Formats: sequence, structure tokens, C-alpha cells
Amino acid sequence: MNVAIIGLGLIGASFGKSLIKNGEHRVYGYDINPDVLLKAELVKAIDEPLTDDNIDGVDLLIISVYPRSFKSVAKKYLEKMRDGAILMDFCGIKRGIEKDMKELSLEYPNVNFIGAHPMAGREFSGIDRSISTLFEKATCVVVPVKADLFVLEKVRDLFLSVGFSEAVFSTAYRHDEIIAFTSQLCHIVSNAFIKSPMASSHFGFSAGSYKDLTRVARLNPEMWTELMIDNRDLLKDELNGLIERLSEYSSALESGDEQKLYDLLKEGSDLKISIDKGKFR
Repeated sequence: MNVAIIGLGLIGASFGKSLIKNGEHRVYGYDINPDVLLKAELVKAIDEPLTDDNIDGVDLLIISVYPRSFKSVAKKYLEKMRDGAILMDFCGIKRGIEKDMKELSLEYPNVNFIGAHPMAGREFSGIDRSISTLFEKATCVVVPVKADLFVLEKVRDLFLSVGFSEAVFSTAYRHDEIIAFTSQLCHIVSNAFIKSPMASSHFGFSAGSYKDLTRVARLNPEMWTELMIDNRDLLKDELNGLIERLSEYSSALESGDEQKLYDLLKEGSDLKISIDKGKFR
């Protein structure tokens, strides 16, 4: 398959590397930063730059940019894409993307539109941190917008071929609802946790718990601000729910209520065990 990737940051460049490592695909790419584009060729994240001369041979065009930039970037390439080609995004939220894709599909009815979100990442960003193994055993959430079952199967097989363990199909709303909890809330909690005055004194007193909880405190504030604000209706509900639950622990500590604290801790521990056993799937 001929695949083109627009936006060669951590996710875009890592996906390009995984495709090239797989050996069955030709990878084209473009980044607004010419230094990044040059580096992408040197580190084998792409085979060659995407140009007006080769875009008509692209089977799959992936746009891996901030969500608000998606539509303007897509419009630059859609008129040059061949009939039957697939346009896909790798953005971290989907409701706005779905709206944009539906509008674009009216203008370009012969192109397939699919949303995708690789559920993988690192606390570092940029092409310098990209790795070909980033997606191994990860899942990819797929949000069909305008594509038949044959095309969706083709996309699923592509993801599996480069190391993903599963392609999970979802609606845009359900994606954003769950991502508010599994990703965005985690980044807020980690980012707030590291602001404790104790953080600068933790050396020698911390182990896995600290490292696990603070890993994603280091983030790209520009990107995450956009993702969180554009998903704020769902994210604030999760955040407010967490604050309410935390207040129960605070109340038990304030009153010295050992039984209440024990019950809260046991409830959380039991729930974690049940979820890990798959009882809530």
C-alpha cells in the first residue's frame, strides 16, 4: 500500500517507521518544518517526501496534526487524491473531526473517510523520540465516517500488520467520552500531582508508584490544551467526579474515621481487581 503521512511528530513518524519496518508499504510524508521532513528521510520514517507529482498514487493519506488544523490540511490534498483512496486522521479527539469529515465527504464523495486514534504514546514528543515499536501490542480506535466494510477491513489489517494487537471500532462520541477518562483526566491528575512542594524532595524516597503517577505530567501543553478544551464537556464531568470521590478520602482523614477510609480503599482495590479480570468488559 502507498501511505502518506502529514505531520511527522512522535505518532506520525513512529507509524512511518513501523510501516517501513514491515516492508510491504511505500511511505510518503510531509511536515511543515523542513528540518523535520529531512530528518524523516534520514531516520527511515518515510521513503520520500509527498509531492504534487506522487500524491495521486497514494492509497491512504493520514493526517497527524492538531485537531483544529485537520480540515484546512485535508482540503489541500483531497482534490489531488485518486478515487477510492482513504483519508484518515490520527487526532486525539473525534467529534470535531467527524463533523469536518462529513462536510468534506459531500465535496469529495469518491474518497473514504475514517477516523483513527492509535492508543500509544510516550511522555516525549517530536520525531527525535519516534520509534518503530511504539504500536506493538497497542490498540487503535477506529471511527468510520464514510467507508464500506471492505475498506474498514483493509485498514484493520494494516494496523494489525504493523504490530497493533487490535482495532476497536467506535463512534466519535463514545471515543471522546472514554478518552476523557483514560487519557485526558490522567494527564490532568499527573500534572497537578507533580506540583506538590514535596515533588522536589522525592529523591531517595520514591519508587514505582511515584514514577507511574508522574510519567505523563511531562506533556506538550499546546496540544493538550487544545484537546482538553475541545473535549471539555466530557472531561469536566470526569474531573468533577474525581474531585467528589477524593473529597470522601479527605473527609475520612479529617475525622480520623479508620473504618471509612478502609472501606474506601477496599472498594477501589476490589474494583481494580474486578476490572482487570474482565468482569466489566
